Amino acid sequence: MFYASLFIEYFKDYLKRRLTYRSDFWVEVLTDLMFQGMNLVFILVVFLHTPLLGGWSQEQVVFIYGYFMVPAGIFGCFFNLWNFTERYIVKGEMDRILTRPAYNLWQLMLENLDPASLSGSIVGLIIMGYAGAQLGLTLAWYDPLLFVLFTLGAIAIYGGVYISLTSVSFFSDAPTGILPLMWNIQNYGRYPVNIYNKPIKLFLTFVAPFAFVGFYPAAYFLDRANWGWVALCTPVMGAVFLTIGLSLWNYGVKKYRGAGS
Repeated sequence: MFYASLFIEYFKDYLKRRLTYRSDFWVEVLTDLMFQGMNLVFILVVFLHTPLLGGWSQEQVVFIYGYFMVPAGIFGCFFNLWNFTERYIVKGEMDRILTRPAYNLWQLMLENLDPASLSGSIVGLIIMGYAGAQLGLTLAWYDPLLFVLFTLGAIAIYGGVYISLTSVSFFSDAPTGILPLMWNIQNYGRYPVNIYNKPIKLFLTFVAPFAFVGFYPAAYFLDRANWGWVALCTPVMGAVFLTIGLSLWNYGVKKYRGAGS
């Protein structure tokens, strides 16, 4: 309840700040939607030149992309730690965080909330609904529960990977540029993984498992006979990578010795 109340208070504070400059808020939302729209247009352009992509139809790939947007939007809302090194390590604000009674990572996440990113998740649900209707998908009574479970697993994968990379800042305050690189790599998860060669498949499945944030769970609803068993591994992969990320983060916090003078 303590952490839930903190979220409510920070969310209220976010609204107060953003509603002061409402135009900026809506410009941010519109910009994000335009970016997602361009990605969708790219998929449609690809299918102007081929009827299938790795054996998947246009509607199926659009469905996969819609699913990809759902956990990505939620991740962007809570794990907005792109400026961690400069703000919290170089400028010393991590010292302030460590004096607070809340868990330090939760405090950082709340300080950097970006609810505008949730617009991408809403659009993703709309795209999934439209593509699913075109495909005539039928759902079992437990499929909505699995959808929630898969989405939580995908968010945990996002969190685990990016928390692990952010933890490097505790040992080096020099920007490595790995986060933008990983951001580009994660976009591979919005396409069918079988269109890539074997090394990339293995990388996207076991090393940086972004195939589990889009393709595998979405494929469960499209072709569960062939992909269902892999999709069911999504929560497991999420638990594994989030555990790794939190372990590295906690270790880095223990080694942190302050900003100095």
